[in-house]
Amino acid sequence: MVNDSKSLLSALSRRHFMQLSGATALALGGLGHRAFAAEPISTAAIYTVPVEQQWVSRIHVAAEAAQARGDITYTYSENTSNSDYERVMREYCEAGHKLIIGEVFAVEDAARAVAADYPDVAFLLGSSFKPKADLPNFAVFDNYIQDASYLSGIIAGAMTETKNIGMVGGYPIPEVNRLMHAFMAGAKEMQPDIEFQVAFIGSWFDPPKAKETAFAQIEAGADLLYAERFGVSDAAKEKGLLAVGNVIDTQSDYPETVVASALWHFEPTLDHAIAQLKAGSFKADDYGVFSFMKEKGCSLAPLGTFEGKVPEAALKLIAEKSAAIMDGSFTVEINDTEPKSS
Repeated sequence: MVNDSKSLLSALSRRHFMQLSGATALALGGLGHRAFAAEPISTAAIYTVPVEQQWVSRIHVAAEAAQARGDITYTYSENTSNSDYERVMREYCEAGHKLIIGEVFAVEDAARAVAADYPDVAFLLGSSFKPKADLPNFAVFDNYIQDASYLSGIIAGAMTETKNIGMVGGYPIPEVNRLMHAFMAGAKEMQPDIEFQVAFIGSWFDPPKAKETAFAQIEAGADLLYAERFGVSDAAKEKGLLAVGNVIDTQSDYPETVVASALWHFEPTLDHAIAQLKAGSFKADDYGVFSFMKEKGCSLAPLGTFEGKVPEAALKLIAEKSAAIMDGSFTVEINDTEPKSS
């Protein structure tokens, strides 16, 4: 009975201490009361899809690189259902992890509730919403790779012969919509009268459905496909057509199919968060800018097997636009509205 009483008192004392610590953290406006300069930051990631999926794979690769150089320790959960996301977040927090990364597009309210309960933990999560001042330990990011998407569109516009491009996406949400719009704008730089077939499959990872949707677009006249999802390039390959990739470079798997890809580099986003934690100055912030080309957060993949096959006019325009993006004289429009077929 004495031991039970001591355990209860200990638990109550610990809860009281955490509440006081949380209040202090809120008063300080962030996690500035603790720095991690001399130790790897214990980091956990929660993914709703396999780590092979395009978007998540870029986070995974950056985290593994940070662990390899000793900045963090890294563990992760993949294929976590939305209904289970909050539980997994809490388990990682209770286990002592100090940085939680992942994507919470479908579980925003639950994720922010967890962050409020663990003010000494830093959260860096993919989100369609902005950070809030009353939740100083919750920073957001997104894949703002519209710069690279625009450049890949220029190549697509130069390579299509039917002037009909098929586009298959997961869901019409901002982080997909803005990339499609940028791609379309780039394509129209080469041929203003290009038409686009736009479709969404209602899934982040359903290659068979994406493939069938792409086949339908080919039947309707598309001779080039924008592969926002896995499965689209398979359809292009089977029909002997070209495809443009998104987020990762899959040309090694489709050497005669994938002519270009807009790449996302998560390293600048994660590295900035690590630096802020090490300095004791992590706070609620919008990390979206670290996906911009100027911050080395995105790039156009090397042409590889298509070297010498892309029209010179397109390459010249890409060089001009790239320089203008980097020096700030040209800005690719960020359009988050749902794209439509034209």
